[in-house]
Order: sequence, then structure tokens, then C-alpha cells
Amino acid sequence: MLRIASLDISKCIRCGTCCRKGGPVLHYEDRQIILKGHIGYQHLMTLRKGEKVFNPVKEDFENLKVELIKIKNATDGISCYFFDETSNSCLIYENRPIECRLLKCWDTSDIIKIIGKNTIKRKDIMNPDDPVIEIIDSHEQDCPGHETEELLSSIKLSESKQVFKRLAGILQKDLSIRRFTFEDLKVSKDYELFLFGRPMSRMLKERGLTVKNSID
Repeated sequence: MLRIASLDISKCIRCGTCCRKGGPVLHYEDRQIILKGHIGYQHLMTLRKGEKVFNPVKEDFENLKVELIKIKNATDGISCYFFDETSNSCLIYENRPIECRLLKCWDTSDIIKIIGKNTIKRKDIMNPDDPVIEIIDSHEQDCPGHETEELLSSIKLSESKQVFKRLAGILQKDLSIRRFTFEDLKVSKDYELFLFGRPMSRMLKERGLTVKNSID
């Protein structure tokens, strides 16, 4: 079960513990916060369908059945992007997402009810005429998240050259699409995690695989 704090409290004391555990996943109730500009694409990251992530309710890792959008982590790689360590406060507190509003470390029942429900995906907050959507579709087709995770998981069980060959092929497609988007089309690289999620090169490095010629 989701556990945030063990202190005997009954109201938020603004300790920042929840903010230091990373940014929240966004729901349809949060679309207006984005559309009004309180949160931009540069503040978001995509968790792709099939990607392995930690489920705080089950307290275990699982492959995502749907695409999720969350506020990305700060440069320290852990805290929410909008958490200010200096003031120990949220920089968008008045316009914080619904998960932040519902999270009470002394009673997690409200937030547990919405986890994984009514969530948004990239196309829900993008202009339908945005030409980058076509590139995102190509990336999903050429670098499928579910297949990538299956291949990465199979490395532990097999040294098959075919597995590494297929991974190399997906890696090259991932690198090529990102280069085209940010170097040729001049789209801001600040949007990378939102548009395409984590680079595959980073995922491979996390599994202990050496990657050369990466754009990371």
C-alpha cells in the first residue's frame, strides 16, 4: 500500500517529503493548468505504453498499459521540478495538479482512488494540427515501448545476437528521430522528455549496456 510518511499528523505541515519523491502523473482535471500556461511541455515527461515503472500502490514494477504524462523531476533527478528546496515549497502551489491536491500523507485513501484513472496522454494537450504529432506516431511505430522492454528483459535470459541486433536497430531509429526533430526541425530540446520520453540510450545504460554515438 502507498506510504508517504510515518509521522503522527493530521494536516499538511509543508515538509516537502512528497515533493522530494518526484512529480505527479497528470489527469484530465489538470488540462486547464497546462492550457493556461502554468505548466509547459518543457516541465513534462512521457511514460510510454509498455515502459516499466514503479506502481506505488502495488509497491512493485510493472509495464504500463497506457501512456502517462507526469511532471518531470528536477535536475537532481529525484524531486519534483516545481519543488523549491530553498523555500521548501511548491512554485505552482495555487495551480498544482490534482494528485498534489488530494495527497495527504496521513490518509492516502483519496489519492489511491484516482491513481491510474482519467489520465491524459500527449495528444490530449497538443494542437491536433501540430506536425510533431506525426513524428511522435513514427517514433511509437519504429521504437515501440513494449517491445523495447521485452528485449531488455530478455537480455538477462539470453545472449542471442538477434536480441542485440533488434535493440541496436531500435536505438538507431530513436537517435535518428530525435536528431531530426531537434537539429533539423529546430524544435526545442527542452521538450524532448515530453515528446519522446526517456532516450533509449539512457534506458540501455541503466541496464548496464554500453552505448556509443548517443546524443545524450
